[in-house]
Amino acid sequence: MNKQEKNLVELIETIKERNGKPVNVQVVMATIESLGIRDIDISEDYGFSSIETLAEHIFSTIGNSEIPELKNKKQLAAERKEYAKIAVNDYMVARNVLFVKEYSTGIFHTIPVFIQIACIVLFGFSLWTFSDFNGLQSTAVVLGVIIGLVTTGGFVQVMGKQVSYYWYNKDYQMTRKSVIRIFKTGVKIIFLIFLLISVVNLFLHLYPFLFVGIVFVYALLIGILLLSLSSLYTIKQRWVISAVIFIATSSALIVNLLTEIRVYFIHWGGIIFASVLALSYLYFFFKKTIKKDKGRNNATPKMMLSIYRNFDYFFYGILIFLFVFTDRILAWSSTLERNLPYIVYFEKDYEIGMDLAILVFFLLAGVLEYSIASFCRYMDYYQRKIAYYDLEEFNTKMLKMYYKHLRLFAGSAILIGILLYAVITKPWGYQAGFDESLSELSIKVCLIGGFGYLFLTLGMLNVLYLYTLNQHKKSLTAIILACFVNIGVGILCSRIISYEYSAIGMLVGSLFFMVFTTRLTIRFFKRLDYFYYAAY
Repeated sequence: MNKQEKNLVELIETIKERNGKPVNVQVVMATIESLGIRDIDISEDYGFSSIETLAEHIFSTIGNSEIPELKNKKQLAAERKEYAKIAVNDYMVARNVLFVKEYSTGIFHTIPVFIQIACIVLFGFSLWTFSDFNGLQSTAVVLGVIIGLVTTGGFVQVMGKQVSYYWYNKDYQMTRKSVIRIFKTGVKIIFLIFLLISVVNLFLHLYPFLFVGIVFVYALLIGILLLSLSSLYTIKQRWVISAVIFIATSSALIVNLLTEIRVYFIHWGGIIFASVLALSYLYFFFKKTIKKDKGRNNATPKMMLSIYRNFDYFFYGILIFLFVFTDRILAWSSTLERNLPYIVYFEKDYEIGMDLAILVFFLLAGVLEYSIASFCRYMDYYQRKIAYYDLEEFNTKMLKMYYKHLRLFAGSAILIGILLYAVITKPWGYQAGFDESLSELSIKVCLIGGFGYLFLTLGMLNVLYLYTLNQHKKSLTAIILACFVNIGVGILCSRIISYEYSAIGMLVGSLFFMVFTTRLTIRFFKRLDYFYYAAY
């Protein structure tokens, strides 16, 4: 190799290091000039007539390189950093650190729920519940909360899918526009639902109109709050959710303790305050973020395209909330051993049992958080480590990881079951918090519901695995079928045996959902290489 050829090779390597794969000849020319190379030196040092002809040759050489994607120094450094971030190994310490971090994160996200539980135990009051409500008042509040959650549940799922897509691609203008559009649409749907409910009630006279009005206000405010908080969750400002709920709940509690204002108005004021705090934070957060970096695209999201992309997620969000509350509606509408003043009427002992049972779901949130974080990291790690032609090894290792997660889930469930059993049976548990023992009916419902929520949580974990790689159609089928099972078994049990046995419908529906999604997930892991590359 003569001197000119050696100089040329060194120059090409320098340009690769600085620019990666240059986008055009002008970039190469600018780089050559920035290195202090002059036109008069080109002929003697490189054997070309000018910088332009040298740049054209180098651009052509790099462009025809067999390496598919060249990276500059900063890109390579970023790649190494990312690799170090996702890298995992077989040492127990590394796995334990990951578990503690992600499990703690999952539990931290349930703090708003435990704030409400603590307030109910200590003061008989929370942001939307009150222990001294009578049966009709409790019915209005609970129906309002249920309608608000079910109506906006689909929009929460869409928020997680659509908004997070723009957020992770750093399209902050699109993120903000999507949040506003989903929020407005969700609020409009709540108004539409209650217009229909009002028309039906006008003709059938199911409830007093004041009752319907109270239900509507609770549903509207709970829906707005849920949409506001889900926006914060999606853009990774999750600590704000706990702060907002703590501030709003504390404020409402102080007002309740120090004034004679009616509880309805305190609830509504507290929820509005929480929503204003969340929306204000969103406003200033987006303002600051967009000012700093406007993102890559500022076009308005296409409505029809958004509907097509998020159709399955939307209905899954609605149906999962509907599934959770179906047993309550069936129990409260059963006339076996009950005289109902209205078509659906609140029953305290049943609600207490299910409220205790749902603690299983919240306490398992950390396992879900860890499992999905671990799945994503291991998947990225093994696709880098294992040769592309050794697909069976990749799938086998990931399937073993899934079975490890199932064992972790089972172990956690046993510990949570022991804790829940102690809460409902020991003097320091429920009895100490509420100065009364649990009724036999509440204990029965808690045990049935506890197993139901256990199976439901495992089914939801399976769906999260599938959602990670955009496998969502069969998940929707699973929850649709599970809802039918829940309703069918629940109606039979609550109308033939006793009203509290509607919880068996939830248990059997959850068991079906778990079995169906577990089979899907095992098949998913056995062909993970295909789904992984198909997703991108």
